[in-house]
Amino acid sequence: MPPIVERRILIADDERVIADTLAAILNQIGFTARAVYSGEAAVEIAEYYLPDMFISDVVMGGMTGIEAAVNLSMKLPDCRILLFSGQAATASLLNEAEGHGRTFEILAKPVHPKDLIEKLRISFPA
Repeated sequence: MPPIVERRILIADDERVIADTLAAILNQIGFTARAVYSGEAAVEIAEYYLPDMFISDVVMGGMTGIEAAVNLSMKLPDCRILLFSGQAATASLLNEAEGHGRTFEILAKPVHPKDLIEKLRISFPA
């Protein structure tokens, strides 16, 4: 039987309850998930945490989720990126990312855990 591959997920949201709740849900279903509360923290921690997937809110104070995603995608090209947002400003931020040659999948906020789990199952089939 092949070994179970540990999948590390890094979640960034400046709303701590959301980040912590998503991490708890993902940890319960078998992922190794860690929550951070800013784009800057995500970039810093990703260098040694080496996530398989980065899930982030788009609009955060300081570094946006898109800026963090661009940074992570350059440093960790195999890391999958999934963004979520409930803000109207998201379109202009996504256009900025495209200017850097990056496109990212985005989910509408609030993200229902079932929708997120389905995306992860598609990304990491058993």
